[in-house]
Amino acid sequence: MRIATNATAMLALALSAPLASAEINVGEAALDYVEALYLHLHRNPELSLREFETAARMAEEFAAAGYEVTTEVGRTGVVGLLRNGDGPTVMLRADMDALPVKELTGVEYASTVTAKDLFGREVPVMHACGHDIHMANLIGVARKLSDIRDRWRGTLVLVAQPAEERGLGARAMIEDGLFTRFPRPDYNLGLHVSSNLATGQTGYKPGYAMANVDSVDIIVHGTGGHGAAPHLTHDPIVLSAYIITALQTLVSRNLNPIEDGVVTVGSIRGGTKHNIISDRVDMQLTVRSYTDENRALLLEGIARIAKAQAMAMGLPEDRMPEVIVKNEYTPALYNDPALSERLAAVLRVELGGQNVMLQTQVMGGEDFARFGLEEPRIPGFYFRLGGADPEALAAARAEGRELPSNHSPYFLPEYKETLRTGMRAMTAVALDLLARP
Repeated sequence: MRIATNATAMLALALSAPLASAEINVGEAALDYVEALYLHLHRNPELSLREFETAARMAEEFAAAGYEVTTEVGRTGVVGLLRNGDGPTVMLRADMDALPVKELTGVEYASTVTAKDLFGREVPVMHACGHDIHMANLIGVARKLSDIRDRWRGTLVLVAQPAEERGLGARAMIEDGLFTRFPRPDYNLGLHVSSNLATGQTGYKPGYAMANVDSVDIIVHGTGGHGAAPHLTHDPIVLSAYIITALQTLVSRNLNPIEDGVVTVGSIRGGTKHNIISDRVDMQLTVRSYTDENRALLLEGIARIAKAQAMAMGLPEDRMPEVIVKNEYTPALYNDPALSERLAAVLRVELGGQNVMLQTQVMGGEDFARFGLEEPRIPGFYFRLGGADPEALAAARAEGRELPSNHSPYFLPEYKETLRTGMRAMTAVALDLLARP
C-alpha cells in the first residue's frame, strides 16, 4: 500500500477547513473566450509528441494571462508560472494530445485533420478523449486565478502535458526537470471529462482511482511446415491458443479474489495461408492492476505461462516465447485520501452536494499518476468532470445504453456547461489550497 504523504501533512490536511466562500463567478465573456478556444483546439488536434501548434497556442495563452512561460519541457510540454507571494505551490495539469480516430460526430466543428503516425501512415486525428476540454478549461482557470490574485497567495504551476495517450508525457516532463527547474508543487490537481456524468456534476475516488497499465508483446516461435504434416512442425498457432487460455487463470486463480486485475489479449497475428503452418505468432496484451505487488504477479505469471506451455509442446530452449514488457507503462493513479475528502467538500460547497459523486475505481490508465510518485511524494487529486447533456444521458440510460465514451469516434461533450462547471470546480479547489491574504 502506498504511503501518499507523511503523517504530519495528513493530519494538517484532515484538520484544514474547506473554502466556504461564495461560488466562483464565471462571466459570460470569460466563458465565450474559453469556448472559442475549445472549438479551435477541437478542429486542430495533434498526435502524441507532435503537439507543436497546440503547445504554441497554450504558451501564448499562458503568457497572455500573465504567467512566466517555458516551452519544450519534455519535448513539447509547456509550463506556466504565476508567483503571488508566500504560500503553497499548486500544480494544475492538462494533457494536449489527440488520438488516431476518424471523427464521426457530424458537428460543424468536427475535426477533418489527418497526420502521419509513428509508422509513417496517414491517419485521421480527433480529440476523442476530451483533452481539448482539459486544455480550454485550464486556460479559463488560469485567467480567473490571475484576475483574482487579491484572494490568494502562493505559486501556480500550469502544465500543458504531451503524450498522455502513450503514457510518455508526464515522465518526459519530469525527466526534463519539471520538479527541479520549476517550483516543486505541494499539491497536484487534474481532471478528466466523462460521458457518464451529466454536465454540472463531478466525481471523485479517494485512494486508487485508475490502474497500472502495461502493454506486453509475446512473440511465439515455432517450426513451420505443411498443414498436412503437422507432426513435423511445432505449431505456434496452437501453442498461442494454449497460452491465451492459460493466461485467463492469472486473474481467476492466481490473484486474490478480492483484488482486481485484467489480462486481455487484444491482438494475435500469425500465418499466411490455409495449408501452411507458420513459424511465428505475435500477440499484444494489455495488463491492468492497482498495486505494485499485483502488477508483478501478473507480469511474472505471463512469462511463466508462456514458457511452460512452450515446454509442454516440446519446443527447444532456444525457441521459447519472448515476453516483452513495453516501455509505455502508466502507473496506478492514487488520490491522496485526506486531500480528496477535503477538496470534495470544497466541490460540494461550490456545486451543491447532489453534484459531487463518490465513484468506484476504473481500470483505465492516466499518466497524471507519475506526478505523485516522485520522492518525497506529492499529494494529488484527480477528479471527473461531467460532459454529458443531462437529458441525453437520462434518455440513454432509460433505454439501457450509455452515451459514446472516451475514445469513441462519436465522443462529444456538451462543451458550454462542461467548461462552466470545470472552471468553477478547478478554481475553487485551487483557491482552497492556496494561502489567504
